[in-house]
Amino acid sequence: MTTDISSTVVGATEISSTEVSSTILLALPDSGAGPAAGPAVAGSNPPSAAPTRPRKVVVERTNRVIASYSVLLKQVRAEGLLVRRRRFYAGVVLVLGLGLAAASTGFVLLGDSWFQLVVAGILGIILTQFAFLGHEASHRQIFASRRTNDRAGRFLAAGVAGISYAWWMDKHTRHHNDPNTVGKDPDIAMGTLSFREEDAAPRTGVHAWFTRRQGHFFFPLLSLEGINLHVQSLRTLLHRGSVPGRWVELALIGSRFGLYLGVLFWFLPAGLAAAFLGVQLAIFGTYMGASFAPNHKGMPILPAGSTADFLRRQVVTARNIRGGSFVNNAFGGLNFQIEHHLFPDMPRPHLRRAAVIVREHCARLGIPYTEVGVLQSYSAVITHLNRVGLAARDPFDCPLTQRYRR
Repeated sequence: MTTDISSTVVGATEISSTEVSSTILLALPDSGAGPAAGPAVAGSNPPSAAPTRPRKVVVERTNRVIASYSVLLKQVRAEGLLVRRRRFYAGVVLVLGLGLAAASTGFVLLGDSWFQLVVAGILGIILTQFAFLGHEASHRQIFASRRTNDRAGRFLAAGVAGISYAWWMDKHTRHHNDPNTVGKDPDIAMGTLSFREEDAAPRTGVHAWFTRRQGHFFFPLLSLEGINLHVQSLRTLLHRGSVPGRWVELALIGSRFGLYLGVLFWFLPAGLAAAFLGVQLAIFGTYMGASFAPNHKGMPILPAGSTADFLRRQVVTARNIRGGSFVNNAFGGLNFQIEHHLFPDMPRPHLRRAAVIVREHCARLGIPYTEVGVLQSYSAVITHLNRVGLAARDPFDCPLTQRYRR
């Protein structure tokens, strides 16, 4: 079931879009109604008035919400919240570099030991944090120069995390432009999981059985997301179409996996090396998925062709996660999803202050602003997936039972 933001009720707040322009009828002379009347001549009968008929005239009327975003943006800029924080990011890179060095040292010292799986888990966390940095570079949050951000983002994504920067940019840009919009946001497209009842309903057999329980399988499935990210990246880079930076990324990803797998299988027995790789990929995928999924899953879905304005579209479809500095850095700033969507190039350290401004702004306009705790966000995702999954048909269900299960 899709939710139309232009005319719906979310929670207890009614959302109704305001027209940007109004069409009114005025009785103006129609220029095509005949020859214009000439001046009156003394002693003659006055000419008959030219026939008039109502004509449509479009009068532009400023949309209060659209105009308010400009005010909001000016306030954010005035407080310096869009100024780059290079020292902060340099500190993050330094900490992650030290963590990577410590993990490498532990790897060498432990040798042939199953305690290596602890190192594998730590490595999965560190690589996810590097992926967050690549995400921030893709949004121009780190450097002022677009080219420098792209170079840093491509190296961090492809060379460190092993993900195609070009694939990520294409997918993520479409998501930012139209979050939770049917037919436009790839993050809600039908796949292993169904995010809309319309996608779940046609499924039958084993697939339907799985879909009806998909919420319970959500976190176990995330352990495979690391593999999926690498596979999707390679599929994009090996596709015949035009891919920006294809050969650079292939070289970076190839070198990265060659060095990584070479070290693993050279220093460790094959079984332990495979287990190390499996744990690292599982932690990487779970951490990535658990950081991105709570941001939009279970929030209103906009129908194809929705004309909702930018401010409402970005705020109502997103969910913030409460927490202090630890949560902010653990999620790579993604916990302030609303502010990230409104100001994609805002550096991570400024998001908390921006959230105060945006929350107050939305309260004045009556726009729903969602913010929950970490566990509440995961509960909302699982509940939404299970609710949607009930739309999947069971061949042993009678139509009446199926109707009332929803």
